[in-house]
Amino acid sequence: MNETKKIQLEYSQMESDRMRLNVGPQHPSTHGVLRLEVEIDGEIVTEVIPHIGYLHRCFEKHCEKMTYPQVIPYVDRLDYISAMNNEWPYVMAVEKLLEIKVPEKVEYIRVIMAELNRIANHQIAVATFGLDAGAFTPFLYFFRDREYILWIMEKCSGARLLFNYFWIGGLAHDVYPSFKQEVLDAIKQVRKTNAEVMNLLIYNKIFIDRTANIGILPADVAINYACSGPTLRGSGVKWDLRKDDTYSIYNRFDFNIPVGKGEVGQLGDCWDRNIVRMYEMEESCKIIEQAVAQMPDTGDVKEAIPAKLRPPKGAEIYQRAENPKGELGFYVVSNGTEKPDRIKARGTSFVNLSVLPVISKGYMFADLILILGSIDIVLGEVDR
Repeated sequence: MNETKKIQLEYSQMESDRMRLNVGPQHPSTHGVLRLEVEIDGEIVTEVIPHIGYLHRCFEKHCEKMTYPQVIPYVDRLDYISAMNNEWPYVMAVEKLLEIKVPEKVEYIRVIMAELNRIANHQIAVATFGLDAGAFTPFLYFFRDREYILWIMEKCSGARLLFNYFWIGGLAHDVYPSFKQEVLDAIKQVRKTNAEVMNLLIYNKIFIDRTANIGILPADVAINYACSGPTLRGSGVKWDLRKDDTYSIYNRFDFNIPVGKGEVGQLGDCWDRNIVRMYEMEESCKIIEQAVAQMPDTGDVKEAIPAKLRPPKGAEIYQRAENPKGELGFYVVSNGTEKPDRIKARGTSFVNLSVLPVISKGYMFADLILILGSIDIVLGEVDR
């Protein structure tokens, strides 16, 4: 029996007064303006109640007042860490309502951008989780490499973080002449740093002791709570929309879906969720290499963008995509005008956060911060 389980058993046999603490909303370890109401018995967590709504910006109501293209900047701000990925399911939804087929070059650029943004997301996720665990150096390494990716996306879109780059029917701008080589240089650096971080952090004995057998999420619980992304795959469930409900041109690429295996602890623990993100970065590098090699050099990225967007009245669609954090989907309803009648966002972080109270009970208070960090939430998507 490991040390954590012994402590849990000892505390379960003791009678003691319970205390309620507030963690956040102004606290770096809550990864945004989230308040956790925590009940503890000594150092053991007995209950966690997440309180959200501190960042509510009325995203869905705003969309009803905007034209379809004007919605894209609002979509960017849901998960501001992965804005490229956010834009994709929304523009795909409207393209399907209008029966628009985008050019081949656009599809390849979208794949490259989305996978670059997936890497950038996972770099932040693992880096900030390392900070939660007390490791500072990997944070510096990952943020240095993330800048290379942000520079590429900024040179294409003109924006550093909130891009408004994927447009309905195409892209805001074509890529620049040295784009392909700079992308390949970036993933070369990603692989080099990932190898260092695997030795420095992931397989560090102290890190393993802090994360193995902590926050265990069984596969059936993950499925019942509709978890997705690395949170789900960390529990051993091999489900990825790029493969299982494929979209765009992902069926042209050869890549694997990493899952947790309980390598150093019990399947579905904090360590598994982090190792999945590390392996996913490598798979994104593979996809990018293939996309760069196959991408046509010619083609107008704006040729399929319609002058006016008026989907048929009563038309509706739900479009989802595999974002870095999991499934992001948009339900769009048309009223026949240039503005949508209804847009509903299925926020990945909102859904994944719901499992936190279940996987936090019985662990030490210090472990709660790690468990929350391992889910990788962003509050812009939780509150919308």
